[in-house]
Amino acid sequence: MLSVETSLKEAMTSIEGSLGVALVDYTSGMALGSLGGGKDLDLAVAAAGNTDVIRAKVRTMEMLDLNDNIEDVLITLGSQYHLIRLLRGRGGNGLFLYLVLDKDRANLAMARHQLRSIEAALEL
Repeated sequence: MLSVETSLKEAMTSIEGSLGVALVDYTSGMALGSLGGGKDLDLAVAAAGNTDVIRAKVRTMEMLDLNDNIEDVLITLGSQYHLIRLLRGRGGNGLFLYLVLDKDRANLAMARHQLRSIEAALEL
């Protein structure tokens, strides 16, 4: 089992093209931990903004009476991928991992696979 800090370090070092990663509480919009980012990527602002994305999708699924779970949400920009992975089980309800990738250096399928593995090993 990995701590939050170790999990964030794992995402930054093992996922090719990682620019920043955060563990976010989508009930409050607060980042519980983050790594990477910089002047062009404010992870605290991104965490709060992506909380609205998740809340909107959850509401939409409820309105459509979809009895299913969100695995992840992908936002594709011109130069970046923004991957939001909702956590399930072991105290992860209400949390998501937020990963920003350089589109030119990242392999999206591998990033999703590695993020899923990091989620499985995360100790909350």
